Amino acid sequence: MEINTPNKKYKTIHSLVYSCQYHVIFCPKYRRSVLTDGIDIRLKELIVEKQEEYGYTLIELEVMPDHVHLLLDANPQIGIVSIIAKIKGYTSSTLRKEFPILKHRLPCLWTRSKFVSTVGAVSLDIVKQYIIDQKGK
Repeated sequence: MEINTPNKKYKTIHSLVYSCQYHVIFCPKYRRSVLTDGIDIRLKELIVEKQEEYGYTLIELEVMPDHVHLLLDANPQIGIVSIIAKIKGYTSSTLRKEFPILKHRLPCLWTRSKFVSTVGAVSLDIVKQYIIDQKGK
């Protein structure tokens, strides 16, 4: 179920209401420019198809030749690091089977590293002030 406010969408699962968006970036091993020539298109398809199973909603996606940008709304019960690991594992396995050139160019498709940043509708200062103001109510 989704609960919408003017600036934000909230999801509910059992006794949890959440809105957790993350900007995620990850790269191929050695930052090689291998995400081209149809690999990029197939990668997008694979990321889209696993949303429900892995517990995320894809808000935005862009594949560059040497890195991937994701904007995800993720279930906090699963955790963003776990979701990224599943995405990277599944896409690596599938793409290396479908595009044998990836096996020849790289020992594995993705680096172990990743960039994760939270994204919110309000700033950190506003949330801090909201919490401080609760005592006076």
